[in-house]
Amino acid sequence: MKILIFSIIYLFTSFSVAQNDKISTKEVSCPEKWWAVKHPFALKKAKKVTIETKKIVNQLKKDTILKGNGNGGQIDAFRHAYWMARLTQEIGHRRAKRLGKAHEKGNYKAFKKGKYEDGAIPDKISSDMDFFNNEVGIEIGKNTPVETTKEAVINAVLNGECKVIKMNKQGNFLTCEGEIIPKETLIGKWENNKCLVSSD
Repeated sequence: MKILIFSIIYLFTSFSVAQNDKISTKEVSCPEKWWAVKHPFALKKAKKVTIETKKIVNQLKKDTILKGNGNGGQIDAFRHAYWMARLTQEIGHRRAKRLGKAHEKGNYKAFKKGKYEDGAIPDKISSDMDFFNNEVGIEIGKNTPVETTKEAVINAVLNGECKVIKMNKQGNFLTCEGEIIPKETLIGKWENNKCLVSSD
């Protein structure tokens, strides 16, 4: 019982797995909160990895190594794969995978409420992309030393081992046939005709 109380207090004072620029418990979804309650000893390490991931992603946004603004592009693919790789190294692949699932469940709940994640309302194709990249990250985390994880994930993205959502240079989402998807047709739809492609 003490562990449960401690984890809840710790959660509501300092932890967030929502990967925006600020850490706030308001951004943490209910499934993520339950993950935290069930894994109190992993909580501190997960928080550390989340903060680390945010810092590295913000640095990469300033570079030209990876494309995208963080929503559906290479930066987004990196973010999820790196987060899972480092979580795997810190708390083990099973706990990391469960946290990734909790995050995606939270995204579906956010969609139902019309809430944004990284500047866009979540949808199924984005969730599919995240799940795929989470698995890539978990494998990297299992087989890569901590010191070279960042480079390993960047290489995985650039080599097409991850998935991104098909877009043109202007940032418009495209169908698999290459047609622009009008933004208004995406509003309020969990399933749509965006297209997942290799990240290279």
